[in-house]
Amino acid sequence: MVSGRPLEPGDTYYASLIELDEQDPPKQGGGAAAALGLKRLDISDEAWTSGFRPPNLFCHWKSTVPEPNKKKRLFVDDAVLMNLLRRLEDTDDPDRIAFRFVLALILMRKKLVRYDRTVNRTSTVDGDQIIEHWWQLVPKLDLAKGPLGKWNEQETIEVLDPKLDQSQVERVTTQLGEILDAEL
Repeated sequence: MVSGRPLEPGDTYYASLIELDEQDPPKQGGGAAAALGLKRLDISDEAWTSGFRPPNLFCHWKSTVPEPNKKKRLFVDDAVLMNLLRRLEDTDDPDRIAFRFVLALILMRKKLVRYDRTVNRTSTVDGDQIIEHWWQLVPKLDLAKGPLGKWNEQETIEVLDPKLDQSQVERVTTQLGEILDAEL
């Protein structure tokens, strides 16, 4: 809340993810999103329209404060999810890699990306050679058409499979819920 007033049910706002600076407190203890080096900040429509943008803005989406006791929407729109997947493409942070992988699974379930194949690559980690499994995905050409749209056969999105165990999946699910303010 940047405007100084609380957001009320029915108010439009911009949910923003900001990247935490290295000077910010360590990732531990700052909530599930902080483990990703991200923090959510909700900005009133008035402040956003007047030009306010938080420092280190990673991504944003427009939303509306729900009425009390009403069921929350399960997800932000598909374009936001795809934008997050693409924005995290070059990360080497293990928490962000896991987060990105689960985002890809969500988009696959929504039939907005299609799994084509796995490509194995050899990588060196701490002097040891390991085999990494990279999923190759094909996105929809037009997300607005949802699962009925055509595939963009000219584009491939590669996602590293981090081989998550159950506790890691639960942690990433918590992070997604906190960042997207959704019940997952």
